[in-house]
Amino acid sequence: MKANFLVLAAASIFLAGCGDSSKPGTAANEASNVVTAPLTYIGAVGRAKKFAENQIDVSYINEDIQMFNASEGRYPKDLQEMIPTYLGKMPVVPQGYKLDYDTNTHTVKAVKQ
Repeated sequence: MKANFLVLAAASIFLAGCGDSSKPGTAANEASNVVTAPLTYIGAVGRAKKFAENQIDVSYINEDIQMFNASEGRYPKDLQEMIPTYLGKMPVVPQGYKLDYDTNTHTVKAVKQ
């Protein structure tokens, strides 16, 4: 009886290991993921860098809006009003984004176009 159980258990383990190796997550596809991993990583780092720079620029603009308010006693009507004195020049926004100045909250956000 024990011998039959052991044979049945061994056969189930063997059959569970058999399968189509072309399915995602299998050893055949994981080898190609190992090859492309450095390129995927470099792309992710580049996107993260652009996102971080964008967030820093937006925080500086929000700070400049508060300085404008402290100096002028009012908030700017638009970002162009702040250019020579407070911003110097309009910051470059990554491709696919635009700066959105909300006149109700007096904050700037970078939003996807």
